[in-house]
Amino acid sequence: MSHDLPADRYLDREYSWVQFNQRVLELAEDDQIPLLERVRFLAIFASNFDEFFQVRIAGLVRRLAAGFPVQNAIGWTSEQLLENTLTEAGLLASRHAAIFADRIKPALTSQGIEILRWKELTGEERAGLTEMFKKSVYPVLTPLVVDPAHPFPFISGLSLNLAVTLVDPEEGVSMFARVKVPPLLPRFFNVGQYRYVPIEDVIAAHLGQLFGGMDIVETYVFRVTRVRELEVDEDVTENLLQAMERELVKRRFEPAVRLEVEQDMSQDVVGRLARELAVDENAINRLPWPLDLTGLNAIADLPIAPLKYPPFVPHTKAVPTDAPIFDTLDERDVLVHHPYDSFTTTVQRLVEEAAADPRVLAIKQTLYRTSGQSPIVDALIDAAEAGKQVVVVVEIKARFDEKANITWARKLEEAGCHVVYGFVGWKTHAKLMLIVRQAPDGTLRRYCHIGTGNYHPTTARLYEDFGLLTADPTVGEDVTDLFNHLTGYSRKIDYRRLLVAPEALRTGIVSRIDAQAELARAGRPAKIAFKCNAVVDEAVIDALYRASQDGVEVDLWIRGMCALKPGVPGLSETIRVRSILGRFLEHSRIYAFGTGDPDPEARSEIFLGSADMMHRNLDRRVESLVLVGDPGHSAKLRELLAMGMDDGTSSWWLGGDGTWTRHARDVDGAPLTDVQEFLIMDKSRGRLSDG
Repeated sequence: MSHDLPADRYLDREYSWVQFNQRVLELAEDDQIPLLERVRFLAIFASNFDEFFQVRIAGLVRRLAAGFPVQNAIGWTSEQLLENTLTEAGLLASRHAAIFADRIKPALTSQGIEILRWKELTGEERAGLTEMFKKSVYPVLTPLVVDPAHPFPFISGLSLNLAVTLVDPEEGVSMFARVKVPPLLPRFFNVGQYRYVPIEDVIAAHLGQLFGGMDIVETYVFRVTRVRELEVDEDVTENLLQAMERELVKRRFEPAVRLEVEQDMSQDVVGRLARELAVDENAINRLPWPLDLTGLNAIADLPIAPLKYPPFVPHTKAVPTDAPIFDTLDERDVLVHHPYDSFTTTVQRLVEEAAADPRVLAIKQTLYRTSGQSPIVDALIDAAEAGKQVVVVVEIKARFDEKANITWARKLEEAGCHVVYGFVGWKTHAKLMLIVRQAPDGTLRRYCHIGTGNYHPTTARLYEDFGLLTADPTVGEDVTDLFNHLTGYSRKIDYRRLLVAPEALRTGIVSRIDAQAELARAGRPAKIAFKCNAVVDEAVIDALYRASQDGVEVDLWIRGMCALKPGVPGLSETIRVRSILGRFLEHSRIYAFGTGDPDPEARSEIFLGSADMMHRNLDRRVESLVLVGDPGHSAKLRELLAMGMDDGTSSWWLGGDGTWTRHARDVDGAPLTDVQEFLIMDKSRGRLSDG
């Protein structure tokens, strides 16, 4: 059949990102979720939105400032895209603040957790804070007055600030001053059992000490978001980026991309800030007190067990503990599912045993993001010091982790590890480990871990990810070739069990989509199911549309952005898109083709790995997906995909018009199945903690 695809077949990716955060907010609104976890979701939203403005909005603003058009799949101009995105983001920011003020703050108060204004404190509490202010806050404050001799100061990104209007009583002259809230001090001061006051209220109450002899007319809090220096929109090519940077330097353009102000700030002060910061009118958010709710993490961390998710202990039996891990892998592959399976007793154990095993000759590993105190890094250092060859491919530019990555990369080098920094212009995002070990008969065996998540013990308890541990010789050869590609710049693009970006991953996915469409046209059963963080790549989306037009059933379980329109007559009638958010960050990427029928003609394959269906992942990153070989593992993965898409599972459903609708209860009002809760309780995966 012909595949006519309409011009308006994509959803706007920026709006889709905003909607992802709307889903996070809906969790904060859900009174069935423990209260402090709802507080955490408000903090997560605030942090996500900061990143959105620093990266996505900043990318749009930089292009506009430099006169470069924004290329987007929905056909909008740069100005339309920016205005629409800022409008939608502003509405959501107001909703976020209202949820805290109207729902969460009263609920916290009812549980004895109070976030107070200065005027609500007792005299004794105020006296204690005044003493603390003198000792710990006053010495690090720098009041800056703006007058003809003192130009408007630079306002650093994401800093909290007080805008102060002063009058000199002798001269009658009005002045403007800015006081920066010190970022290293606590966001909330504890004044009693679960009684807190924000630092900016404490500073505002003591402004007389900063501006002696002046009358303080009005004081408001504001916050500015700027382009992050190390952050660039990864959808910008290097050449375009360099041209933009040259243009921006010429214009001395250092854009502020958002201004958050207290909602009762006078128009005079708002106008002054907007002029001085050259911020778009649509990027001014008037919000109720307090600003910067990322600080709510301190409240979410309170050790009040009844107000949090019940603790659980990850399952530790995925790999038998009575024999070396290599013995198990000699017999069979192991599929681990974090956080339900322990990271410590599987992936971390593999590295630690390899470091200690005298038969191990070499360890090669990619490190995109790991913790500052990393047992993985410690094991690699031990291995190098024991004389093993250790090669680590480090991604310095992992977003927000640059400093930590540079620190431990130096530690690795000092210990004698070979540290490679990947390719210029490409991030190394693949999650790979290769261990070369000599068997008793003298032959060399290769053991691999290929994962969907980073080698990070902390996030392994918070992110949902899969990992395949295998001694399969074909996978070992492929991973060896890929490491040689990364460290020796070989040009190999053909692999047997791997799909590797940027050379061949997109074409590998699209060809498999097309193969299912071919089966459907021949009247045979055909099925496609993806689980990933984002689907915005037009080539992949168009292939899925064509497959749907041919009758292929397509299920997409997407955590974040989705530019595909599901369920549109004549275009995508057989496509369903669902999203699941919860206690853990759904982070795994699984790509299943076929119905699972073992007949080779059914073309049933299932891949897992690091890649999302996004331009940057497919074109400018080294990503890898591995073909799952064990039929039992394939069946488990298909079972999980089916559960995520089941109508009885709590999830959000995407409509063809781009709106997401939450389905959390059945027709009788009973809660639908929570996938994460189910997997925690499943006796074969994990068990609830006793305490």
